[in-house]
Amino acid sequence: MSELKLRRQIIATALAMNEQRINRGKSGNVSARIDGGFLVTPSALAYAAMRPADIVAMSATGEAIGSRPPSSEWRFHRDIYDVRPEVQAIVHAHSSFATSLACLGRGIPPFHYMVAVAGGPDIRCAQYATFGTQKLSDLALKALDGRRACLLANHGMIAVGSSLENALALAVEVEALAEMYWRALQIGEPKPLSSAEMIVVLDKFRTYGEARQADR
Repeated sequence: MSELKLRRQIIATALAMNEQRINRGKSGNVSARIDGGFLVTPSALAYAAMRPADIVAMSATGEAIGSRPPSSEWRFHRDIYDVRPEVQAIVHAHSSFATSLACLGRGIPPFHYMVAVAGGPDIRCAQYATFGTQKLSDLALKALDGRRACLLANHGMIAVGSSLENALALAVEVEALAEMYWRALQIGEPKPLSSAEMIVVLDKFRTYGEARQADR
């Protein structure tokens, strides 16, 4: 894929976050891996106003190329790509239900088998750190260890994937799970699935593969 086409896809993904109501306004950010680094949405620019030239190219060590400043969260994008070679795209959103849980310091336990879509028996919530800091990146990497998504305390969520399409689909799925869990909590504490059952589910998901997981 040409870099121009990838820049356009990043903008389309950012717009889709708002269209699918997992994000609002200028919050959140999107990136995709390229040779030698990654492309990321710029800071403080409305998605609808973005043009391909506005997407910021960054080196693998975090140097920005171009006149616009990158998203303030560029550090965790850089660090995820550094330690997770299978990740090709990252979506960060401030979705309502996932963020509500994150503001309580709650991750998403195995209350539903689809929690395994994020790669493990639960979806962790990273401890709080100020946005845009290296500390936040370090905590996010810890929460993402062995996972494809996590919540960020008092902040939002991160979803990663082998493509922009897969990362966005996972972010939408995580928000749906967060909503179901939040609603169940209004009645009582949901009964979690057993560790043994989650092992079975995770094995089934590995058979289907990431591309098909996003379709369920």
